Amino acid sequence: MTGKDFNVTWEELHRDVRALAWRLDTETPEQGAWKGILAVTRGGMAPAMIIARELNIRAVDTISVKCYMHQDQHEPTILKNANRDFVGDGENILVVDDLVDTGRTLELVRGLIPKAKYCTVYAKPMGRPMVDLYVTEVSQDTWIYFPWDLDRKYSAPLRS
Repeated sequence: MTGKDFNVTWEELHRDVRALAWRLDTETPEQGAWKGILAVTRGGMAPAMIIARELNIRAVDTISVKCYMHQDQHEPTILKNANRDFVGDGENILVVDDLVDTGRTLELVRGLIPKAKYCTVYAKPMGRPMVDLYVTEVSQDTWIYFPWDLDRKYSAPLRS
């Protein structure tokens, strides 16, 4: 993979997701509360958990979409769909993912759940039109390593 690496620690992820929750708290639906969260697995699970805690949302479901094999991107495929009785057309539902890259995953989910509010912690320029809200934008050639991707180990300086 050419481009830049961006390592995110648990503490940074937690801080960024809380910032997303603060923004979402000011965008509460007209009915006064979010019905629930739909986490796009696997990456959206940790952010969805933090948002659910911060906004006191108890109902959380998942939709599992596979589009990566390591760092190789493929056509998105739904492995597990959302509970349609729960999400309906998406009204008052938050769809949460860790990152929007090309936007193909969220484009697929939006086709199924068009009225939801789509949010990610990180966004790349190609995928940005697929989200309603995000915290941090990174360049398209950046590869984000999330805390669940990393082990603690020595890091060499940029210049030796």
